[in-house]
Amino acid sequence: MDLGIRGKKGLVCAASKGLGRACAEALAEAGVDLVVNARGAEALEAAARDIASRHGVSVTPVAADITTEGGRAAVLEALGGQADILVNNAGGPPPGTWTDWSREDFIKAIDANMLTAIALMQALVPGMMERGWGRVVNITSQSVRSPIAVLGLSNTARAGLTGFVAGMSRQVAPHGVVVNNLLPGIHATDRAVSLDSGVARAEGIDLDEARRRREATIPTRSYGRPEDFGAACAFLCSQQARFMVGQNILLDGGALNVTV
Repeated sequence: MDLGIRGKKGLVCAASKGLGRACAEALAEAGVDLVVNARGAEALEAAARDIASRHGVSVTPVAADITTEGGRAAVLEALGGQADILVNNAGGPPPGTWTDWSREDFIKAIDANMLTAIALMQALVPGMMERGWGRVVNITSQSVRSPIAVLGLSNTARAGLTGFVAGMSRQVAPHGVVVNNLLPGIHATDRAVSLDSGVARAEGIDLDEARRRREATIPTRSYGRPEDFGAACAFLCSQQARFMVGQNILLDGGALNVTV
């Protein structure tokens, strides 16, 4: 399918690996010129070179912490202050126990997983509205629909972003700007390894056994593939997604058992 976005300019955050990298790959395949961001310069620059060489698009790496004002300023400068497509993504806060989290823990999580995405939307969406076209995809989590007890910091911050998008997306839709959220379940990324390692340590089992137990709870009996997630992101950035506004789209292999 031709997504109709060849020649558009996009920003993908946390794009050196995992789900962010998969989104960048899928957008580049569709012909989108990219600015990609992550904190680690070496991995990011390697990813940018690889994506550009295979898909024939411009890929500009900006190594910076997107959760800081300085990091966002660097990315916006590389974009020339405007983009047609924004993919918000940031690593989730660490797991833990609700009695142990301090105010500072919550502030850090909200900064990274709520306020950063809002700041980038505030910076880029007005220009999209002026030009009459734009796409924003916020990568949140399945925990927005079904909270995960040990990920309470993530539950809190991402639910806040979801509430913001619910209102904001309807306000910008008349101007041709489409904003949606993608909610990943467990995918075969470093994040899954980190979570499974925590379970393995807590329960005295090896990493493979921790993964097998988690896979058994998923109807597909497997973790998601990053490339499938990237394809879903690219579709939400397409011309064909113009009528999908303010949605929370779950990609979890059927793990959440609900009717609606």
